[in-house]
Amino acid sequence: MRLPCNAPVPASNATYLHRLYHRVRAKSEVLAAPLSPEDQTAQSMPDASPTKWHLAHTSWFFETFLLLPHKPGYQAFDSAFAYLFNSYYEALGPRHPRPERGLLTRPSADEVLAYRAHVDQGMDELLLDLPPELAPLVELGLAHEEQHQELLLMDVLHLFSRSPLAPVYRQGLPPSYPALGPISWMSMPSGIVEVGAGGEGFAFDNETPRHKVYLQPYAMADRLVTNGEWLAFMADEGYNKPELWLSEGWAKVQAEGWQAPLYWQCEEGIWMAFSLEGKRPLDLNAPVVHISYYEAWAYAQWAGARLPTEAEWEHAAVLGAELHDLYGEAWQWTRSAYDAYPGFHPSAGAVGEYNGKFMVGQMTLRGGSAVTPAGHTRATYRNFFPPAARWVFSGLRLAKDVTDETAQISEDFADDVIQGLSRPHKRLSPKYFYDDAGSRLFEAVCRTREYYPTRTELALLRTAAAEIAAYIPDGAALVEFGSGASLKTRLLLDAAPQLAAYVPVDISPDALERATASLRSDYPALLLSPLVGDFSSPLSLPADIHGCPPIGFFPGSTIGNFTPDEAVAFLGRARTLLGSNAQFLVGADLVKDEATLVAAYDDAAGVTAAFNRNVLARINRELGGDFDLDSFAHRAVWNAEAQRMEMWLISTREQTVHVLGKPFHFAQGEGLHTENSHKFTPASFTELAGRAGWRVVRTWISPEPQFALFLLTASD
Repeated sequence: MRLPCNAPVPASNATYLHRLYHRVRAKSEVLAAPLSPEDQTAQSMPDASPTKWHLAHTSWFFETFLLLPHKPGYQAFDSAFAYLFNSYYEALGPRHPRPERGLLTRPSADEVLAYRAHVDQGMDELLLDLPPELAPLVELGLAHEEQHQELLLMDVLHLFSRSPLAPVYRQGLPPSYPALGPISWMSMPSGIVEVGAGGEGFAFDNETPRHKVYLQPYAMADRLVTNGEWLAFMADEGYNKPELWLSEGWAKVQAEGWQAPLYWQCEEGIWMAFSLEGKRPLDLNAPVVHISYYEAWAYAQWAGARLPTEAEWEHAAVLGAELHDLYGEAWQWTRSAYDAYPGFHPSAGAVGEYNGKFMVGQMTLRGGSAVTPAGHTRATYRNFFPPAARWVFSGLRLAKDVTDETAQISEDFADDVIQGLSRPHKRLSPKYFYDDAGSRLFEAVCRTREYYPTRTELALLRTAAAEIAAYIPDGAALVEFGSGASLKTRLLLDAAPQLAAYVPVDISPDALERATASLRSDYPALLLSPLVGDFSSPLSLPADIHGCPPIGFFPGSTIGNFTPDEAVAFLGRARTLLGSNAQFLVGADLVKDEATLVAAYDDAAGVTAAFNRNVLARINRELGGDFDLDSFAHRAVWNAEAQRMEMWLISTREQTVHVLGKPFHFAQGEGLHTENSHKFTPASFTELAGRAGWRVVRTWISPEPQFALFLLTASD
């Protein structure tokens, strides 16, 4: 038994408990059915147990804790079983040594099934008139058996992996996994949070008591690390770099020769994985499993990240962040040692003996695996194993600390959202579109047939790049505001090799990290100095570009997202930042017919609608919001008087949403204004730039649909 319980559980309906009892008990025998009597007797290592021992031990639990003390006249099936099938309970007397369970050729597998039938008959009679105070103990016994169902499969897999015949436990193919993009990082706010079971429903005692924990700002990976990513770690000699490993982990690597996860084998240059379905070629898209805590730690170090604490994991899971595969693939190692919560007290009597004495030398895992019984897991569940354990269905989800700059952005995001939703006419700033998911969605928007600005601007840049390069002095630093994926930047970098430095500025650390990593490999001689920040606020240039004359770059017509006064203020700040002799290349979309404009912001495939709604998903992820994205319709409108495209999210029903615990009411048909995109004429843009102290020295205009590049210089 792994995790006994003392949390109060409401008395269950006798009929429900009776059905649940037989469903759980039958499942154990179904799991054992594919195994021969010899399979059920063997023990492949001291940490594993034979299948028939699992079947007998779970029956021993009901006999020992329920039938013998609470059912008058019940006779034990065999008095010797109290010694053979006790696990760790010192209070209940001596027991057979765990490493020698595989030596128990007697009782036979058939006798164990007879023992189960005997116990089931007694429990049938007890459940017919169960005292309410015993209901929690029955639920505990069933949860205990479900844990052993998972352990049974872990042990069978290890047993079969040791056989040269590579036997198959179950027929069929393992699930196939789709290709995945890069990990997205879900930012989580700091603050005091509550973790642990709250008293409603079943919980093991080590999930209690519920208590407060302070969390620093952090970010969680949206998915688990995959086999393909683990192969990259191996290819980079991850198993041979002691600097990545904890001391005990490195000693284990050396002593046992680890070079890959357990059950991986390289055959004729092809990696194979042994599973319950037998040996199969490795699925690169599947989550990596059967890794120890030591391996998870080393990979996290190699990836420039870390393992989450168990409080961070639980907080993110409860918050409703878009974290994939929380429960269905692999137990996820956390960096938290398995220890008692503040105020913890084990259950009274022998049933509470297990937990407290094992709260040392083990690490906590969260989530659930592909062999965890359905419905057995929850956000507060605390599993635990020694850090060297590899036969467990264990993988990893990365976490990372959030920088001061990112933390400030999160605080600004929270403030701006609360203020924007509190207005009589609700609005959100478009700058918050561009978290990691939003940045990737915008890249998809740019690939739609209807969205002309990106294609048109790229074509214009290719045509004008040589002429633009002639204006760039030797040793200059290109400072790009809202760099995103830095795709347009490459055209300037290729056309102007005299550029010495590049300063990408972006509000999304993840988009900035991806773009910078790609540029670093392609432009090794270029000084890269990324700057995480909100370019609509005052910034300072990095010290390492001192002496490089700056030239600003602001493509994409993002200037159109500002109101005219905001645009003037931004251009003024850019003039101060870049200096009195600076130049500034700005892209701006020009006024054109309404049909072309509306189609560009409301594509037929709905990509722009998804991009627009993502800001609500971001609020849900990062600010604990409960927006129902399906109840907000995307709308794009041309405002001819203001010469701007407007994006809205329209509430399709009356509803109240919550952000950071604050309620905000939406009437049916009420709009949430998310973006303006002003369009310009050459004259209107020249006037706007002049108000901020810039003079237009050169203009490039594309063919229809027209887009312009304006080269500005600071005017006296």
